[in-house]
Amino acid sequence: MSSEDAAEPGDPAGTGASGTGGESETDHENALQDVIAVDPDDVAQGTVNRLDAHTGDGIRHRAFTCLVFDTDGRILLAQRAPTKRLWDGHWDGTVASHPVEGQSQEEATEQRLEEELGISPDQYDDLRVTDKFEYKRYYPNEGVEWEVCAVLKVTLDDTSLDPDDEEIGGMLWADYDHLHEHPELYRQLRLCPWFEIAMRRDFS
Repeated sequence: MSSEDAAEPGDPAGTGASGTGGESETDHENALQDVIAVDPDDVAQGTVNRLDAHTGDGIRHRAFTCLVFDTDGRILLAQRAPTKRLWDGHWDGTVASHPVEGQSQEEATEQRLEEELGISPDQYDDLRVTDKFEYKRYYPNEGVEWEVCAVLKVTLDDTSLDPDDEEIGGMLWADYDHLHEHPELYRQLRLCPWFEIAMRRDFS
């Protein structure tokens, strides 16, 4: 497993994460959830409070991002809702979250695909883990992501979607090769950093 360079607090280049919110930290839904703390090799070190893992200097924890494709090789970009505490309004490819204790990456991904986009398991049959990397990015004045992030891919045979407005602000199908080869044409989308890392590694 490889790791990506950490960005320093307040560094404008350090822009990535996957928490939710808009309320004060004490009222935030993440304060009631746990994530799995891990070492650099993704070995579990117990659970930690999700909000604690995403504030201050953060706590390294297990996460995933799932890239959703159609049969024409387009990737589904999903905009994070404006109520997200970290990286609100940024575009992800396609969902990102954290497994809970006792849950596999595949199980967690299936759950989030259905909860966020209304994608059920009968719409695909090729969900698989393709990569894993560690990265750390600060979101100025709000928090931090320090994750060992698994990358999963899935191809939809049926592209019917039913997005949850509390999770998804917008959706866009984009040619994956074109997105990678011409990032300057997509700058207005403000891509999530973990997705940018996953895509760069995918083409390296």
